[in-house]
Amino acid sequence: MFASAMAAVLITMVLALIRAFAGPTVYDRILAANMFGTKMILLIAVLGFLTGRPDFLDLALIYVLLNFIGTFAVLKFVQYGSFGAADGENGESTG
Repeated sequence: MFASAMAAVLITMVLALIRAFAGPTVYDRILAANMFGTKMILLIAVLGFLTGRPDFLDLALIYVLLNFIGTFAVLKFVQYGSFGAADGENGESTG
């Protein structure tokens, strides 16, 4: 049963990669990359369960944080054009 779950996750990962390369907008590509990261986390968790190594869940949690922070960093870069732009530096009002 878990082997079939692993196969299903791999198939959805391939579909996410196809969407990441074929996405018409940059936001579609970012969403597909985030989905690929989420599926990778599921794959690590299922692999840890299949091999009987619960320490893989710790690796999956670290990857969750990296995926979350990375997605927001890329979205900020796409929106503002740099990572260092703080609130109000681009001439925008903060209130």
